[in-house]
Amino acid sequence: MVGDAPPSPRNTAARRRPVRTGRRPGNPDTRATIIAAAESEFTAKGFDRVSMRGIAKVAGVDPALVHHYFDSKDDVLLATLDVPFDPREVIPAMTREGAEGLGLRIARRFVSIWDDPDNQVRLVAILRASMSSDVAADLLRSGLVRMIITPISDVIDAPDAVLRAQCVGSQLLGLAMARYVLRLEPLASAQPGVVVAQIGPTLQRYIDGHLPRGVDESAQPAE
Repeated sequence: MVGDAPPSPRNTAARRRPVRTGRRPGNPDTRATIIAAAESEFTAKGFDRVSMRGIAKVAGVDPALVHHYFDSKDDVLLATLDVPFDPREVIPAMTREGAEGLGLRIARRFVSIWDDPDNQVRLVAILRASMSSDVAADLLRSGLVRMIITPISDVIDAPDAVLRAQCVGSQLLGLAMARYVLRLEPLASAQPGVVVAQIGPTLQRYIDGHLPRGVDESAQPAE
């Protein structure tokens, strides 16, 4: 009686070959189509009114395909902005210690990110685009509000927390314009520590300092 033939090397190799896990690379053209559709939807309706299914409909693809490339709507928004870092990781790392000292932590991290040459090229491009394109401005606004301003306002214990957080954001945008886009001297070439020391206390004042109420000029009598 003849026993079973030994398995061929080819069959053995096939059985031993490790199974690939993780998300498939997919078609870059499809991903680009989804991003373009998302950009159109975010601009037309605003971030909160857009759904992953709606993005899929505009892109002309199955909703499952959108989830194939992006885990969440936030991921899609970041892809439209093409930001070189994930603010969802950066901001919580700074705010988890609370409001005390937050101004310096924000200033230090902001300058560190923007001073990196690779980051700076992309971030300057985003900022320039937002000044010349309504679409880019809308996308940047959505990203700032959802991923930066809102998390900062959440740790500010004040009735005007959102306004304070927006003042922090406006200060950072002004710094980005002056130091990295317009390159105003001596600010543009100042050492990072000098910039942080100047900006940090101002951010902290917005976070937990006394903010003057100002004067309602509309209520003043006409001369």
